[in-house]
Amino acid sequence: MKQVADLRADMEPLDHVGRTLDEAWELLDLMGEEAGADEEARSEVAAAAQELERLEMAATFDREFDHHGAIVSINSGAGGTDAADWAQMLLRMYVRWAEHHGFEVHFSDETPGDEAGIKSATFFVRGRNAYGMLESERGVHRLVRISPFDAAHRRHTAFASVGVVPELEAGEGQIEIKPDEIRIETFKSGGAGGQYVNKTESAIRIIHLATGIIVSSQQERSQMQNRDVAMSILRAKLVLRELEERDRKLAELRGEKLSTEWGSQIRSYVLNPYQLVKDHRTGVETGSVTSVLDGELDLFIWPYLQQRERFAGSAVS
Repeated sequence: MKQVADLRADMEPLDHVGRTLDEAWELLDLMGEEAGADEEARSEVAAAAQELERLEMAATFDREFDHHGAIVSINSGAGGTDAADWAQMLLRMYVRWAEHHGFEVHFSDETPGDEAGIKSATFFVRGRNAYGMLESERGVHRLVRISPFDAAHRRHTAFASVGVVPELEAGEGQIEIKPDEIRIETFKSGGAGGQYVNKTESAIRIIHLATGIIVSSQQERSQMQNRDVAMSILRAKLVLRELEERDRKLAELRGEKLSTEWGSQIRSYVLNPYQLVKDHRTGVETGSVTSVLDGELDLFIWPYLQQRERFAGSAVS
């Protein structure tokens, strides 16, 4: 039934594009040279073209977990208070992006900064192709601006890292995690609101001893629920780690040298002395910084997906 639903979800937008173009043609055929007909038909065709571009993007999601939801983690880096504030700006940007696409957002963990912003946050983005799209955001994001926390109004650079792993469904990517491979810690939940906040040690932190991966969950009410969420995040990170190691070994066997750009600083957001957001992998840039920070990210995601397809194609050949 899930496969049927997925196929239907693929076909319905195509049918809608066909109907839109048919209606535009009928409008021109019926109204001819009447005022407004040409403009309305052009609007219909433009809408169809935009939908076709979205469908073309979706057609690139053919890897194992592309159709899944995503687990996104944001961590402040170098830059002190500015980095914590930047991490919170990124969090808002991705939540807005998810809302634009009709995705559901569920928070797992959020640690506030010492003075402002956040040190880290982990959240689920649930919706079809969420991981396939957000995988492009994995890496380091750089901000340049006049710091609101500097009394001398000097320009500061801040960094934050974004991690993205697929949310696994029941029975997928089963990795056995033995009790002696992890250390589980409990702590009091932080943040505003809620009768359980800062009163009970319901929050869970899990450390995977072999890899050093640390995950936590504190948004659920019970310790057991937080443990289940944290384990699901850990399992997803271990699966992704396995996939990346497999790809690395295949690349070595083929004699390829993978570019370090794909896992390091991916994008710069400059607010001063000029306004510019530039993706260092694809070269795409825009001066509409406010729109980007308000969640308009598809202008970066789509070129990345196209580049990834070209990269994969050249590797195969």
